[in-house]
Amino acid sequence: MTKPSANLFWHEAEVTKTSRQEQKGHRSTVIWFTGLSGAGKSTIANAVEQRLAQEQKHTYLLDGDNIRLGLNKGLGFSEQDRKENIRRIGEVSKLFVDAGVIVATAFISPFREDRDSVRALLGKNEFIEVYVRCSIEECEQRDPKGLYKKARAGEIPEFTGISSPYEEPNQPELVLDSDKESVDVLVEKVIAYLKANQII
Repeated sequence: MTKPSANLFWHEAEVTKTSRQEQKGHRSTVIWFTGLSGAGKSTIANAVEQRLAQEQKHTYLLDGDNIRLGLNKGLGFSEQDRKENIRRIGEVSKLFVDAGVIVATAFISPFREDRDSVRALLGKNEFIEVYVRCSIEECEQRDPKGLYKKARAGEIPEFTGISSPYEEPNQPELVLDSDKESVDVLVEKVIAYLKANQII
């Protein structure tokens, strides 16, 4: 039986990624914030986007919960569904990069292989892996959504850091210690990286 994709053909657009970037006045990339629940990924990603918006950069923020309430609302939290969640986000992120946008993503994305697969979709300097590092003890103490409490009570199966593993990045572009430095300091580190690598 012929696969449906056998009858599909990529259509090249006349307006290119390069021309979109030139129009916007900056390069496009994915800033991929990864880390445990409660580490501060969404907070930092949001603050970075606000800072970039102040500098008139074209951005979009993809947040884990927001995506699961819409695009990926049919997915659960099994290992297979988590992989599919990240695969879809990778493809969406690639579209944003092609559109000339700086996209910040805030996802636990616990598996190294899945993050690497997103990196492989993109070009050089188009995937910036940012490990928001925070001890499990601190994350559990913060517990902004009450998820650790539920996980400890057995109400949430396969919860990252408790009953499901988190695989730390081997060579992330940036490591942000969110239990040691303020959000403002961490945002400046991200902005400095973008400038040093001529993205903005």
